[in-house]
Amino acid sequence: MSNFMYLFRGGDENFKKLSQEEKQAHMEVWGEWMGGLKEKGQLLDGLPLGDEGRVVHNKGQLVTNGPHAEGAEVVGGYLIVSAKDMDEAVELSKGCPIFDYDGAYVEVREIMTMDTH
Repeated sequence: MSNFMYLFRGGDENFKKLSQEEKQAHMEVWGEWMGGLKEKGQLLDGLPLGDEGRVVHNKGQLVTNGPHAEGAEVVGGYLIVSAKDMDEAVELSKGCPIFDYDGAYVEVREIMTMDTH
């Protein structure tokens, strides 16, 4: 088994347009999907990310407000899942509620280990 990170991009603008009741209902769908992954022992971690951040350049000599990505490029959250390979990780991501929003997508990346020797 390997660990994979899902980076959730896009959909924020559409989510912000929903009523409070619609937002709550959508978050329940997320909870069900993530709960299913957790039940199978495949959800290791994950949370939404705040809208604001900082971008650090030049070994800390320059710090700017960020992120600078636009719309669908902004990372809104992440999950870390365990899967046997990239194909399984991609298959698991297909149930993600982010796909309820046009233009939103999931970037699936394998988390590599670093050899410190």
